[in-house]
Amino acid sequence: MRIHLLLVLGLMTLLPGNLAAADSRNDDAADRLSKSADVLREVAAAGDKGIPEQVLTRAKCIVVVPNLVKAGLLVGGKYGRGAAVCRTDKGNEVSTAQRSHQAGKAAWSAPAFITLGGASIGLQIGAEGTDLVMLVMNSEGLKQLLASKLEFSVEGSMTAGTVGKSAAVGSTPNLNAELQIYSVSKGAFAGQALEGAVIEQDSDATKAIYGSDIPSAKILRGEVKVPASASPLLQEVDALTHQAAAQQASQQMPARQKQ
Repeated sequence: MRIHLLLVLGLMTLLPGNLAAADSRNDDAADRLSKSADVLREVAAAGDKGIPEQVLTRAKCIVVVPNLVKAGLLVGGKYGRGAAVCRTDKGNEVSTAQRSHQAGKAAWSAPAFITLGGASIGLQIGAEGTDLVMLVMNSEGLKQLLASKLEFSVEGSMTAGTVGKSAAVGSTPNLNAELQIYSVSKGAFAGQALEGAVIEQDSDATKAIYGSDIPSAKILRGEVKVPASASPLLQEVDALTHQAAAQQASQQMPARQKQ
């Protein structure tokens, strides 16, 4: 009896610390979703210096990594943490309000949490607080992302650009690339700096938001309900891609119809 009592008391002593750690992980994951929404809002505000509409309308998935360099440089081999969403024909398990909001727009999955790591990233980027937006453009890139391990390779599969004041207007993106990478520039950025990097599932953040370590593939296929904390991010994704589709349609409209 005494041994049982000591075990119970010991577990009760550990419980507050475990709850505090769980709350901290939940807060960190929710904060990541909020910051990712902020990044996409900034991209939308960049106008013709933002991500080209032909890229946004064709993208199968959008991955956002806020504050790359500051998010764990040289700590445990993880240099950035972000979230990914993918288009899904199946739709999501969403509330009535969310379904109304998505009416007339492509359905997007709930966010899957990811880490971005690689042995040489920190030494090459040389930027302070760079936000990254990465767009998966074809089935091969999607396959890698769904496998929870997308590896970066500069040779023909990745192109990079910049959103903001230093962005070039009118440049033609390589739509055949598996991955389009854009920095919301707060410093220098080179696409080659990501060569050899790997995107993998962030299990801790996944468990914090979804309650268990659900595979990224299941989340990105639209088989998981969108959590309330992800609503702002999904709204920004909807707004950004809808804006791009409208701009592209306007450009393709015959001159007589525009008058």
